[in-house]
Amino acid sequence: MTERQVVTGPRRPRRRARRPATSDIDEQTRLGDVYLRGLMRTQLRLGLTVALSTLGLLAVLPVVFALAPGTTTPTIAGIPVPWLLLGAGVYPLLVGAAWLYVRQSERVEREFTDLMDRR
Repeated sequence: MTERQVVTGPRRPRRRARRPATSDIDEQTRLGDVYLRGLMRTQLRLGLTVALSTLGLLAVLPVVFALAPGTTTPTIAGIPVPWLLLGAGVYPLLVGAAWLYVRQSERVEREFTDLMDRR
């Protein structure tokens, strides 16, 4: 009967366990602060962009009515068109801006989560 031999490879140093990136955020380290500030800055930029764009579009309507006096005379069902646009036409714009903001905000958060998972 022959003797058994155990064949092993060279010993490798053990890898350090990887810390999840979220632990930097949980432990409030400098790196975690950088991650959070980046996320908050992106969300703030998105919010300001959507808000200023919406306000800009809303501010254009009175300017158009003031600069083009012919736009104030037409009526629909006895109600002047500018009143209809400012009273009812604004809501689809606001709903669209809100929908856009939510979609983009979710995209930013998804990218942030992917970044944390890759690290």
